[in-house]
Amino acid sequence: NCELTKRPGEIVGRVADDPSESARLIEICARKVLEHFGLEQTYGARVQTRSRVPIAVGLSSSSAAANAAVLATFAALGKKPKPKLVLNLGIDAAFEADVTVTGAFDDAAASFFGSGVVTDNTKRCVLRRFKLDPKLAVLIYTPPMKFHTSRINMAKIKPLRRGVEVVHDQAARGNIFGALTLNGLLYSGALGYDPTIALDALAAGALAAGLTGTGPAVVAIAKPGRVKDIKKAWRGKPGVIIATKPAIKGARIEGNQ
Repeated sequence: NCELTKRPGEIVGRVADDPSESARLIEICARKVLEHFGLEQTYGARVQTRSRVPIAVGLSSSSAAANAAVLATFAALGKKPKPKLVLNLGIDAAFEADVTVTGAFDDAAASFFGSGVVTDNTKRCVLRRFKLDPKLAVLIYTPPMKFHTSRINMAKIKPLRRGVEVVHDQAARGNIFGALTLNGLLYSGALGYDPTIALDALAAGALAAGLTGTGPAVVAIAKPGRVKDIKKAWRGKPGVIIATKPAIKGARIEGNQ
C-alpha cells in the first residue's frame, strides 16, 4: 500500500515480511510515479509491500514488488495507469535500484498479466500471452539460501545465448513445458546449481521442472495426481516446499488501505 504525505522528497519504504531487506526498490517506484505526474515537489510517500513470495530465491519477487508499489502509488493519487506504463516505471526503478541485470520485462509482464507470456525483453513488449490450466499444481522447492540477481556473473550467462534462443522459440511455439525444463537445466549448469532436484521431479511425473529465475528455487508443474510423488522425491532436502496454482488474474488494485 502507499500513503501520500505532505513531506516532498521524503519517501519511506518498508518490506513488511522481512524488514531486514532493502526497501530501496519500492521507494524508487513511488518516486518515479510522483515524477511522472510532476508531483515530486508536492508529495512524499510511505510505501509498504507484503507478500507470500519468498525473496531472493528466483521467484521474481522484485518484479512483483515493483508492480505492486507502482500500482499502489497510482491508486493513492486516484489514477488508473495503462499496463505498459506500470511495467516501464517498475523496470526503470529496478535498474536504478540495481536489482536486475536485464530489466526482467518477462518477469514483470508475467506478474502483471498473470497466466503465461512470451516477451521481447529488449523491446519491452509482449509477443504472446497464453492461458494455463488453473487445475495444474505448481510445486516450488525453496532451499534455505538467498541469491540476489545483482550478484550474477554475466560471463557465466553469455555462453547460454544460443540455448536460450531455442528456449524462447519453443515457448513462442507453445511448447511451454519443454521450454521451462530446458531453460532451467541451462541456467542450473551455468550458475552451478544441482539439476537433480528438477530431474527427480520429472522422474516423479512432473510435466515440467527446472530452476526458476536465477535460483536457487526449483519449480515443478504437474497434474494434481502427481503432487504426492514429487513431494516424496523432494523429501529430506533442506528447505521448504510451496504448493500453489498458476496465477490467472495477474495484478490489480483492490484498495489502498
